[in-house]
Amino acid sequence: MSQHSSIHWFRQDLRCNDNPALYAATQAGPVLPLYHQEENVPSTDQIGGAGQVWLHQSLSALNTNLDNKLCLTKGLIESILPKLAEQYHIKSVYWNHCSEPWRIKQDAQLKQTLEANGISVHIHNGSYLWSASEINKDDGTPYRVFTPFYRKGCLNATSPRKPLPDASQSAWINAATEGCTLDDLCLIPKQNWHKPMLKGWNPGEKGALQQLNQFTENGIHHYKEGRNFPSQPYVSRLSPHLHWGELSPNQAWHAVEEKAAAKDIDHFRSELGWREFSAYLLHHNPNLQHTNLQSKFDRFPWNENPEHLTAWQRGKTGIPIVDAGMRELYQTGYMHNRVRMIVGSFLVKNLRLHWKHGEAWFRDCLLDADHANNSASWQWIAGCGADAAPYFRIFNPISQGNKFDADGTYTRRFVPELSHLPNAFLFNPWEAPALVLQEAGVALGETYPHPIVDLKQSREEALAAFTSLKDQAK
Repeated sequence: MSQHSSIHWFRQDLRCNDNPALYAATQAGPVLPLYHQEENVPSTDQIGGAGQVWLHQSLSALNTNLDNKLCLTKGLIESILPKLAEQYHIKSVYWNHCSEPWRIKQDAQLKQTLEANGISVHIHNGSYLWSASEINKDDGTPYRVFTPFYRKGCLNATSPRKPLPDASQSAWINAATEGCTLDDLCLIPKQNWHKPMLKGWNPGEKGALQQLNQFTENGIHHYKEGRNFPSQPYVSRLSPHLHWGELSPNQAWHAVEEKAAAKDIDHFRSELGWREFSAYLLHHNPNLQHTNLQSKFDRFPWNENPEHLTAWQRGKTGIPIVDAGMRELYQTGYMHNRVRMIVGSFLVKNLRLHWKHGEAWFRDCLLDADHANNSASWQWIAGCGADAAPYFRIFNPISQGNKFDADGTYTRRFVPELSHLPNAFLFNPWEAPALVLQEAGVALGETYPHPIVDLKQSREEALAAFTSLKDQAK
């Protein structure tokens, strides 16, 4: 078979192992590896500050894997690709599908432009276990509830394919000097706020594979129960690696095979299924980030309180488990999944602030911020999404703290001003006797804030608001 040169356009697939588009390109001949920084990205789709920090490190690692031949460009991709194709006699361009609606629209236009110029385009699925367009109910309509989507739709479809071989030793076309430098992408902030954030993380494909191995050897064994406890090492911590495509879901799916009890393997795979479901919802609801999936919530009486929003963002709500989670997010770019639900419920139900505020803050602060996951998860906790948490499910941060951080290890780590409080009052310091507060060095309103809302009253007000919305629909 005759060989021809091609471009592989890296996007959210920053890896050489199990990369369908890259592997296909390398089988055809020499490959020009390209990463392009987009212009004209919708404001709500731009990469957040934490994500940019991760991306910088990941691109550096990818360039090393590619023998320093990664071509970095910025500007308009519809101008960049034809120029590179002409200069390097490129016959084909390969890339992996992305789920964001603006990218899908761009891809269709770009494919048309390139093919009009005699350049073939090959688009692969390198980010998901199943293609969203292939999973439907028996009547041909899309699923709206997770369990039948996953159990009936996905698990009865073609099994996730086995990972493809490593392509890092392929023949690369060196066009690195044609582009810009990594620093020219301006992903690293001028201030050094990002340096503590990267402690404990190793961005890049090598780090992703190391984390996967660590999880399969340790965390998977107690995953189903242990994943709910934020101080315990039983979560995978693979989410940033999956989002940036340093690891494929297929690699994760097959890596846990026979590594633990069936209940733990099944539960981990179902979490990968939730990731699929979020992308599926976005595929069928392109306005997921902006529009309530349940239109009745368009009439919901949200509060507008900038002071409460700021207190939530900064971890100064006076509710310890909420503050611990928000400080973990701001300091590390990550938040344990159980705690994400707690802080999300507090924002949309106790404070009754619009879920879009939470979506925007998480998008900016999370290393693993993902358009589909973030939007779907916030709609879920608010009660307005598909398969949403029922409106009357309001997480009690006191009982959640007592149940999932019983010894207070997690909360004391991120709220050290309460570290000397006994466990009996750690999650509700406002109920502690004056002497207990004094002995713990806690002065409410001075060293630690009073609660910004009364939990019982705000819960009752939220239930009343949700009930009135339900009554209006009758």
